[in-house]
Amino acid sequence: MSLFGSMNTAISGLTAQSRALGHIADNVSNSQTVGFKRTDTNFVNLLTESSATLHRPGSVIARPDYTNTVQGTVEQSENPIALAIAGQGFFSVALARGERNGQTLFDERQFYTRAGDFRLNDAGYLVNGAGYYLQGWAVDAAGNPDRSALLPIQVSQLVSDPVPTGRVAMVANLPADPDTTPMTSQVQVYDSLGRPETVTLDWTQTAPNTWTLSLSAPGAAPAALGTVEVRFGGAAATPVADGTIGEFANATGSIGIVPAAAGAPAELTFAADFGQGPQSITLNLGVFGQAGGVTQYAGGEYSVRNWTQDGVPPGAYSSMAIRENGDVAITYDNGRSRVIARVPIATFPDPDRLERLDGQAFMRTMASGEASLSDAASNGAGKLAVGSVERSNVDLATELSKLIVAQRAYTANTQIVSASDQMLMDTINMRR
Repeated sequence: MSLFGSMNTAISGLTAQSRALGHIADNVSNSQTVGFKRTDTNFVNLLTESSATLHRPGSVIARPDYTNTVQGTVEQSENPIALAIAGQGFFSVALARGERNGQTLFDERQFYTRAGDFRLNDAGYLVNGAGYYLQGWAVDAAGNPDRSALLPIQVSQLVSDPVPTGRVAMVANLPADPDTTPMTSQVQVYDSLGRPETVTLDWTQTAPNTWTLSLSAPGAAPAALGTVEVRFGGAAATPVADGTIGEFANATGSIGIVPAAAGAPAELTFAADFGQGPQSITLNLGVFGQAGGVTQYAGGEYSVRNWTQDGVPPGAYSSMAIRENGDVAITYDNGRSRVIARVPIATFPDPDRLERLDGQAFMRTMASGEASLSDAASNGAGKLAVGSVERSNVDLATELSKLIVAQRAYTANTQIVSASDQMLMDTINMRR
Protein backbone atom coordinates (compact mmCIF):
# COMPACT_ATOMS: atom_id res chain seq x y z
CA MET A 1 0.00 0.00 0.00
CA SER A 2 2.80 2.39 0.85
CA LEU A 3 4.50 1.85 -2.53
CA PHE A 4 1.32 2.58 -4.45
CA GLY A 5 0.63 5.47 -2.07
CA SER A 6 4.09 6.87 -2.66
CA MET A 7 3.60 6.66 -6.41
CA ASN A 8 0.20 8.33 -6.24
CA THR A 9 1.60 11.05 -4.01
CA ALA A 10 4.44 11.71 -6.46
CA ILE A 11 1.99 11.75 -9.37
CA SER A 12 -0.11 14.34 -7.51
CA GLY A 13 3.12 16.29 -7.04
CA LEU A 14 3.71 16.18 -10.80
CA THR A 15 0.19 17.47 -11.41
CA ALA A 16 0.62 20.24 -8.81
CA GLN A 17 3.95 21.37 -10.22
CA SER A 18 2.48 21.31 -13.72
CA ARG A 19 -0.25 23.67 -12.57
CA ALA A 20 2.33 25.86 -10.85
CA LEU A 21 4.28 25.95 -14.10
CA GLY A 22 1.11 27.03 -15.88
CA HIS A 23 0.66 29.90 -13.42
CA ILE A 24 4.26 30.96 -13.97
CA ALA A 25 3.83 30.79 -17.76
CA ASP A 26 0.68 32.92 -17.53
CA ASN A 27 2.48 35.48 -15.37
CA VAL A 28 5.56 35.71 -17.58
CA SER A 29 3.53 36.01 -20.78
CA ASN A 30 1.51 38.88 -19.24
CA SER A 31 4.43 40.68 -17.63
CA GLN A 32 3.78 43.67 -19.94
CA THR A 33 -0.03 43.54 -19.91
CA VAL A 34 -1.59 46.72 -18.52
CA GLY A 35 -3.50 46.08 -15.29
CA PHE A 36 -2.67 42.37 -15.16
CA LYS A 37 -2.59 40.70 -11.73
CA ARG A 38 -0.30 37.71 -11.34
CA THR A 39 -1.41 34.31 -10.05
CA ASP A 40 0.77 32.70 -7.42
CA THR A 41 0.50 29.02 -6.42
CA ASN A 42 -0.68 27.78 -3.05
CA PHE A 43 0.22 24.12 -2.41
CA VAL A 44 -2.16 22.26 -0.09
CA ASN A 45 -1.51 18.74 1.21
CA LEU A 46 -4.22 16.11 1.62
CA LEU A 47 -3.73 13.38 4.24
CA THR A 48 -4.57 9.66 3.99
CA GLU A 49 -3.81 8.89 7.62
CA SER A 50 -1.60 10.50 10.22
CA SER A 51 -1.14 9.67 13.91
CA ALA A 52 1.56 9.37 16.51
CA THR A 53 2.49 5.89 15.28
CA LEU A 54 1.51 5.88 11.59
CA HIS A 55 1.64 8.26 8.65
CA ARG A 56 0.49 7.21 5.21
CA PRO A 57 1.34 9.29 2.17
CA GLY A 58 -1.45 11.47 0.92
CA SER A 59 -1.28 13.91 -1.99
CA VAL A 60 -0.83 17.57 -2.85
CA ILE A 61 -2.97 19.96 -4.87
CA ALA A 62 -2.04 23.33 -6.35
CA ARG A 63 -4.55 26.11 -5.93
CA PRO A 64 -4.30 29.54 -7.51
CA ASP A 65 -3.41 32.35 -5.13
CA TYR A 66 -4.69 35.57 -6.73
CA THR A 67 -3.02 38.94 -6.15
CA ASN A 68 -5.82 41.30 -7.19
CA THR A 69 -4.98 43.65 -4.31
CA VAL A 70 -1.24 43.85 -5.05
CA GLN A 71 -0.39 47.18 -6.67
CA GLY A 72 1.42 47.24 -9.98
CA THR A 73 3.81 50.01 -10.98
CA VAL A 74 2.02 53.24 -11.92
CA GLU A 75 3.71 54.57 -15.03
CA GLN A 76 3.19 57.84 -16.87
CA SER A 77 1.60 57.55 -20.28
CA GLU A 78 1.59 59.75 -23.37
CA ASN A 79 -2.18 59.31 -23.40
CA PRO A 80 -3.65 62.22 -21.36
CA ILE A 81 -6.90 60.36 -20.59
CA ALA A 82 -5.26 57.14 -19.41
CA LEU A 83 -6.09 56.31 -15.80
CA ALA A 84 -4.49 54.33 -13.01
CA ILE A 85 -5.66 53.62 -9.48
CA ALA A 86 -3.07 54.20 -6.78
CA GLY A 87 -4.48 52.05 -4.00
CA GLN A 88 -7.47 49.74 -3.76
CA GLY A 89 -10.38 49.55 -6.14
CA PHE A 90 -11.39 48.89 -9.73
CA PHE A 91 -12.86 50.78 -12.66
CA SER A 92 -16.45 49.88 -13.45
CA VAL A 93 -16.67 48.91 -17.11
CA ALA A 94 -19.20 47.57 -19.60
CA LEU A 95 -18.81 45.18 -22.52
CA ALA A 96 -20.37 45.90 -25.91
CA ARG A 97 -22.38 43.08 -27.48
CA GLY A 98 -23.43 44.63 -30.78
CA GLU A 99 -25.27 47.54 -32.34
CA ARG A 100 -28.85 48.38 -33.17
CA ASN A 101 -29.88 51.35 -35.28
CA GLY A 102 -26.40 52.78 -34.89
CA GLN A 103 -26.50 52.56 -31.09
CA THR A 104 -24.06 50.42 -29.11
CA LEU A 105 -25.71 47.68 -27.06
CA PHE A 106 -24.08 46.58 -23.81
CA ASP A 107 -23.99 43.36 -21.81
CA GLU A 108 -26.26 43.65 -18.77
CA ARG A 109 -23.59 42.14 -16.53
CA GLN A 110 -21.26 44.40 -14.60
CA PHE A 111 -17.50 44.12 -15.11
CA TYR A 112 -14.49 45.61 -13.34
CA THR A 113 -10.88 46.17 -14.32
CA ARG A 114 -7.59 47.83 -13.37
CA ALA A 115 -6.59 48.31 -17.02
CA GLY A 116 -6.98 52.06 -17.49
CA ASP A 117 -5.47 52.55 -20.95
CA PHE A 118 -8.63 54.33 -22.11
CA ARG A 119 -9.00 56.13 -25.44
CA LEU A 120 -11.91 57.67 -27.32
CA ASN A 121 -13.36 55.41 -30.00
CA ASP A 122 -15.16 56.60 -33.13
CA ALA A 123 -18.49 56.73 -31.25
CA GLY A 124 -17.10 58.94 -28.49
CA TYR A 125 -16.87 56.23 -25.81
CA LEU A 126 -13.90 55.74 -23.50
CA VAL A 127 -12.63 52.22 -24.27
CA ASN A 128 -9.54 50.45 -22.94
CA GLY A 129 -7.18 48.25 -24.92
CA ALA A 130 -9.17 45.11 -24.06
CA GLY A 131 -12.41 46.58 -25.42
CA TYR A 132 -14.15 47.43 -22.13
CA TYR A 133 -16.11 50.69 -21.89
CA LEU A 134 -15.49 52.95 -18.90
CA GLN A 135 -18.61 53.69 -16.86
CA GLY A 136 -19.41 56.67 -14.68
CA TRP A 137 -22.09 58.71 -12.99
CA ALA A 138 -23.92 61.30 -15.08
CA VAL A 139 -23.79 64.84 -13.67
CA ASP A 140 -26.29 67.68 -13.72
CA ALA A 141 -25.69 71.25 -14.83
CA ALA A 142 -24.24 72.10 -11.42
CA GLY A 143 -21.74 69.23 -11.62
CA ASN A 144 -23.48 67.03 -9.03
CA PRO A 145 -23.24 63.30 -9.89
CA ASP A 146 -26.27 61.03 -10.06
CA ARG A 147 -25.02 58.12 -7.94
CA SER A 148 -28.07 55.97 -8.58
CA ALA A 149 -26.95 54.61 -11.96
CA LEU A 150 -23.81 53.81 -13.94
CA LEU A 151 -23.63 54.51 -17.66
CA PRO A 152 -20.88 54.14 -20.27
CA ILE A 153 -19.19 57.53 -20.60
CA GLN A 154 -19.73 59.01 -24.06
CA VAL A 155 -18.52 62.34 -25.40
CA SER A 156 -21.57 63.35 -27.41
CA GLN A 157 -22.00 67.02 -26.51
CA LEU A 158 -19.76 68.31 -29.28
CA VAL A 159 -21.31 71.79 -29.47
CA SER A 160 -21.42 74.39 -26.69
CA ASP A 161 -24.51 76.57 -26.75
CA PRO A 162 -23.94 80.32 -26.87
CA VAL A 163 -24.47 82.33 -23.70
CA PRO A 164 -25.94 85.81 -24.15
CA THR A 165 -24.17 88.58 -22.32
CA GLY A 166 -25.88 89.40 -19.05
CA ARG A 167 -23.16 91.32 -17.27
CA VAL A 168 -20.46 93.80 -18.29
CA ALA A 169 -17.84 95.33 -16.00
CA MET A 170 -15.75 98.38 -16.84
CA VAL A 171 -12.52 99.75 -15.38
CA ALA A 172 -11.64 103.25 -16.64
CA ASN A 173 -10.66 106.76 -15.60
CA LEU A 174 -12.34 109.97 -16.71
CA PRO A 175 -10.17 113.13 -16.70
CA ALA A 176 -10.79 115.41 -13.73
CA ASP A 177 -10.00 118.58 -15.73
CA PRO A 178 -12.96 120.34 -17.40
CA ASP A 179 -13.50 118.97 -20.89
CA THR A 180 -16.82 118.93 -22.77
CA THR A 181 -15.52 116.78 -25.63
CA PRO A 182 -17.48 113.48 -25.76
CA MET A 183 -15.31 110.47 -24.85
CA THR A 184 -16.21 107.19 -26.49
CA SER A 185 -15.44 103.52 -25.88
CA GLN A 186 -16.98 100.30 -27.12
CA VAL A 187 -17.53 96.83 -25.71
CA GLN A 188 -18.41 93.64 -27.55
CA VAL A 189 -21.34 91.62 -26.24
CA TYR A 190 -23.14 88.50 -27.50
CA ASP A 191 -26.84 88.14 -28.27
CA SER A 192 -28.91 85.02 -27.59
CA LEU A 193 -27.77 83.45 -30.89
CA GLY A 194 -24.12 83.97 -30.05
CA ARG A 195 -23.60 86.79 -32.55
CA PRO A 196 -21.19 89.56 -31.50
CA GLU A 197 -22.77 92.98 -31.06
CA THR A 198 -21.22 96.34 -30.17
CA VAL A 199 -22.38 98.61 -27.35
CA THR A 200 -21.02 102.17 -27.46
CA LEU A 201 -20.55 104.29 -24.34
CA ASP A 202 -20.30 108.08 -24.82
CA TRP A 203 -19.21 110.17 -21.82
CA THR A 204 -19.87 113.91 -21.84
CA GLN A 205 -18.96 116.24 -18.95
CA THR A 206 -21.92 118.54 -18.23
CA ALA A 207 -20.70 120.12 -14.98
CA PRO A 208 -17.84 119.70 -12.51
CA ASN A 209 -17.86 116.08 -11.24
CA THR A 210 -20.94 115.34 -13.39
CA TRP A 211 -21.01 113.27 -16.57
CA THR A 212 -23.78 112.11 -18.88
CA LEU A 213 -23.35 108.53 -20.08
CA SER A 214 -25.11 107.70 -23.34
CA LEU A 215 -25.50 104.05 -24.40
CA SER A 216 -26.16 102.89 -27.94
CA ALA A 217 -25.90 99.72 -30.00
CA PRO A 218 -25.86 99.91 -33.82
CA GLY A 219 -27.26 96.37 -34.15
CA ALA A 220 -30.19 96.98 -31.80
CA ALA A 221 -33.63 98.38 -32.53
CA PRO A 222 -33.72 101.15 -31.50
CA ALA A 223 -29.99 101.84 -31.56
CA ALA A 224 -30.22 104.49 -28.82
CA LEU A 225 -30.51 102.69 -25.48
CA GLY A 226 -30.75 105.70 -23.15
CA THR A 227 -28.76 108.11 -21.03
CA VAL A 228 -27.91 108.47 -17.34
CA GLU A 229 -26.19 111.10 -15.23
CA VAL A 230 -23.18 109.88 -13.26
CA ARG A 231 -22.12 112.08 -10.34
CA PHE A 232 -18.72 111.86 -8.69
CA GLY A 233 -17.45 113.05 -5.27
CA GLY A 234 -19.13 116.17 -3.94
CA ALA A 235 -21.64 116.36 -6.83
CA ALA A 236 -23.68 113.54 -5.28
CA ALA A 237 -26.59 114.29 -2.95
CA THR A 238 -24.58 112.51 -0.28
CA PRO A 239 -20.96 113.47 -0.99
CA VAL A 240 -18.41 110.66 -1.26
CA ALA A 241 -14.64 110.56 -1.67
CA ASP A 242 -13.42 112.73 -4.51
CA GLY A 243 -13.05 110.89 -7.79
CA THR A 244 -15.41 108.07 -6.88
CA ILE A 245 -18.97 107.45 -8.09
CA GLY A 246 -21.52 108.96 -5.72
CA GLU A 247 -24.84 108.33 -7.48
CA PHE A 248 -26.80 107.88 -10.71
CA ALA A 249 -29.62 110.23 -11.71
CA ASN A 250 -31.99 111.21 -14.51
CA ALA A 251 -31.98 107.89 -16.38
CA THR A 252 -33.79 107.75 -19.74
CA GLY A 253 -34.65 105.11 -22.30
CA SER A 254 -34.14 101.49 -21.24
CA ILE A 255 -31.61 102.35 -18.54
CA GLY A 256 -32.48 101.43 -14.97
CA ILE A 257 -30.49 102.62 -11.96
CA VAL A 258 -30.10 101.59 -8.33
CA PRO A 259 -30.16 103.92 -5.30
CA ALA A 260 -26.72 104.96 -4.10
CA ALA A 261 -25.44 103.24 -0.95
CA ALA A 262 -21.88 103.45 0.31
CA GLY A 263 -20.03 100.23 -0.48
CA ALA A 264 -22.77 98.89 -2.77
CA PRO A 265 -22.09 98.01 -6.43
CA ALA A 266 -22.46 100.99 -8.74
CA GLU A 267 -24.52 99.17 -11.37
CA LEU A 268 -27.13 100.10 -13.93
CA THR A 269 -29.13 97.96 -16.31
CA PHE A 270 -30.17 98.46 -19.90
CA ALA A 271 -32.10 96.45 -22.49
CA ALA A 272 -31.11 95.98 -26.12
CA ASP A 273 -33.18 94.21 -28.79
CA PHE A 274 -30.83 92.53 -31.26
CA GLY A 275 -33.67 90.78 -33.07
CA GLN A 276 -34.77 88.18 -30.50
CA GLY A 277 -36.49 90.47 -28.05
CA PRO A 278 -35.09 92.73 -25.30
CA GLN A 279 -31.86 91.42 -23.78
CA SER A 280 -31.19 92.77 -20.29
CA ILE A 281 -27.56 93.59 -19.48
CA THR A 282 -26.11 94.84 -16.21
CA LEU A 283 -23.27 97.35 -16.47
CA ASN A 284 -20.98 97.47 -13.43
CA LEU A 285 -19.06 100.73 -13.05
CA GLY A 286 -17.45 99.96 -9.67
CA VAL A 287 -18.55 100.62 -6.08
CA PHE A 288 -20.27 103.69 -4.66
CA GLY A 289 -17.77 105.81 -2.73
CA GLN A 290 -14.75 103.61 -3.48
CA ALA A 291 -11.95 103.84 -6.00
CA GLY A 292 -12.33 101.07 -8.53
CA GLY A 293 -14.27 100.53 -11.72
CA VAL A 294 -14.86 103.99 -13.22
CA THR A 295 -13.12 106.88 -11.46
CA GLN A 296 -12.51 110.58 -12.12
CA TYR A 297 -8.92 111.50 -11.39
CA ALA A 298 -6.31 113.68 -12.99
CA GLY A 299 -4.03 111.90 -15.37
CA GLY A 300 -4.60 113.06 -18.90
CA GLU A 301 -7.01 111.58 -21.39
CA TYR A 302 -9.88 109.17 -20.92
CA SER A 303 -8.49 105.65 -20.64
CA VAL A 304 -10.20 102.27 -20.44
CA ARG A 305 -8.06 99.83 -18.48
CA ASN A 306 -10.21 96.72 -18.65
CA TRP A 307 -13.48 95.27 -19.93
CA THR A 308 -15.10 91.99 -18.93
CA GLN A 309 -18.34 90.41 -20.09
CA ASP A 310 -19.87 86.99 -19.42
CA GLY A 311 -21.27 86.12 -22.85
CA VAL A 312 -19.75 83.49 -25.15
CA PRO A 313 -20.29 82.55 -28.80
CA PRO A 314 -21.17 79.00 -29.90
CA GLY A 315 -18.30 76.56 -29.40
CA ALA A 316 -17.13 73.30 -30.94
CA TYR A 317 -15.51 70.37 -29.12
CA SER A 318 -11.81 71.01 -28.55
CA SER A 319 -10.50 68.47 -26.04
CA MET A 320 -11.39 66.25 -23.11
CA ALA A 321 -9.69 65.89 -19.74
CA ILE A 322 -10.20 63.78 -16.64
CA ARG A 323 -9.58 65.44 -13.30
CA GLU A 324 -8.12 63.83 -10.19
CA ASN A 325 -11.55 63.68 -8.54
CA GLY A 326 -12.84 61.66 -11.50
CA ASP A 327 -14.72 64.44 -13.29
CA VAL A 328 -14.72 64.05 -17.07
CA ALA A 329 -14.66 67.57 -18.55
CA ILE A 330 -15.06 68.72 -22.15
CA THR A 331 -13.40 71.94 -23.31
CA TYR A 332 -14.76 73.93 -26.25
CA ASP A 333 -12.98 76.35 -28.54
CA ASN A 334 -14.98 79.26 -27.11
CA GLY A 335 -13.20 78.81 -23.77
CA ARG A 336 -16.06 77.09 -21.96
CA SER A 337 -15.84 73.70 -20.29
CA ARG A 338 -18.49 71.24 -19.14
CA VAL A 339 -18.35 68.25 -16.80
CA ILE A 340 -20.26 65.35 -18.36
CA ALA A 341 -19.57 62.50 -15.94
CA ARG A 342 -17.62 61.38 -12.88
CA VAL A 343 -15.57 58.19 -12.69
CA PRO A 344 -16.20 56.23 -9.45
CA ILE A 345 -13.96 53.61 -7.86
CA ALA A 346 -15.45 50.18 -7.02
CA THR A 347 -14.19 48.36 -3.93
CA PHE A 348 -15.02 44.86 -2.62
CA PRO A 349 -14.85 43.18 0.82
CA ASP A 350 -12.60 40.44 -0.64
CA PRO A 351 -11.31 41.45 -4.09
CA ASP A 352 -9.04 38.38 -4.35
CA ARG A 353 -12.19 36.26 -4.68
CA LEU A 354 -13.41 38.02 -7.83
CA GLU A 355 -13.95 35.89 -10.93
CA ARG A 356 -11.33 36.49 -13.60
CA LEU A 357 -12.32 37.09 -17.22
CA ASP A 358 -10.59 37.78 -20.52
CA GLY A 359 -9.03 41.20 -20.99
CA GLN A 360 -7.90 41.79 -17.38
CA ALA A 361 -11.53 42.02 -16.31
CA PHE A 362 -13.33 40.71 -13.23
CA MET A 363 -16.86 39.90 -12.11
CA ARG A 364 -18.23 39.82 -8.60
CA THR A 365 -18.89 36.52 -6.87
CA MET A 366 -20.67 35.54 -3.68
CA ALA A 367 -17.25 35.21 -2.02
CA SER A 368 -16.01 38.64 -3.15
CA GLY A 369 -19.07 40.50 -1.88
CA GLU A 370 -20.95 43.34 -3.48
CA ALA A 371 -19.22 46.30 -5.12
CA SER A 372 -19.23 49.61 -3.28
CA LEU A 373 -18.91 52.69 -5.48
CA SER A 374 -17.14 55.74 -4.08
CA ASP A 375 -15.44 58.91 -5.23
CA ALA A 376 -11.73 58.58 -5.77
CA ALA A 377 -9.64 58.79 -2.57
CA SER A 378 -12.65 58.28 -0.28
CA ASN A 379 -14.10 55.39 1.75
CA GLY A 380 -10.98 53.28 1.24
CA ALA A 381 -10.88 53.74 -2.55
CA GLY A 382 -7.56 54.59 -4.15
CA LYS A 383 -6.54 57.83 -5.81
CA LEU A 384 -6.81 58.46 -9.53
CA ALA A 385 -3.56 58.98 -11.39
CA VAL A 386 -4.48 60.82 -14.59
CA GLY A 387 -2.26 60.35 -17.63
CA SER A 388 -0.85 57.13 -16.17
CA VAL A 389 -1.41 53.39 -16.43
CA GLU A 390 -0.86 50.58 -13.96
CA ARG A 391 1.55 47.98 -15.26
CA SER A 392 1.41 44.26 -14.51
CA ASN A 393 2.38 43.35 -10.93
CA VAL A 394 4.53 40.49 -12.26
CA ASP A 395 8.21 40.51 -11.24
CA LEU A 396 10.13 38.57 -13.89
CA ALA A 397 13.07 37.80 -11.60
CA THR A 398 10.74 36.24 -9.04
CA GLU A 399 8.88 34.25 -11.69
CA LEU A 400 12.11 32.84 -13.13
CA SER A 401 13.19 31.83 -9.64
CA LYS A 402 9.86 30.07 -9.14
CA LEU A 403 10.34 28.42 -12.53
CA ILE A 404 13.61 26.86 -11.41
CA VAL A 405 12.04 25.60 -8.19
CA ALA A 406 9.03 24.14 -10.05
CA GLN A 407 11.29 22.43 -12.54
CA ARG A 408 13.43 20.87 -9.82
CA ALA A 409 10.37 19.82 -7.81
CA TYR A 410 8.86 18.22 -10.91
CA THR A 411 12.08 16.34 -11.58
CA ALA A 412 12.24 15.17 -7.96
CA ASN A 413 8.71 13.82 -8.19
CA THR A 414 9.59 11.87 -11.33
CA GLN A 415 12.43 10.28 -9.39
CA ILE A 416 9.97 9.14 -6.72
CA VAL A 417 7.72 7.66 -9.40
CA SER A 418 10.72 5.88 -10.92
CA ALA A 419 11.88 4.59 -7.53
CA SER A 420 8.39 3.36 -6.62
CA ASP A 421 8.11 1.65 -9.97
CA GLN A 422 11.46 -0.09 -9.49
CA MET A 423 10.54 -1.21 -5.98
CA LEU A 424 7.22 -2.58 -7.23
CA MET A 425 9.07 -4.50 -9.93
CA ASP A 426 11.44 -5.89 -7.31
CA THR A 427 8.49 -6.99 -5.21
CA ILE A 428 6.82 -8.71 -8.15
CA ASN A 429 10.05 -10.47 -9.06
CA MET A 430 10.49 -11.95 -5.53
CA ARG A 431 8.53 -15.09 -6.48
CA ARG A 432 10.91 -16.06 -9.27
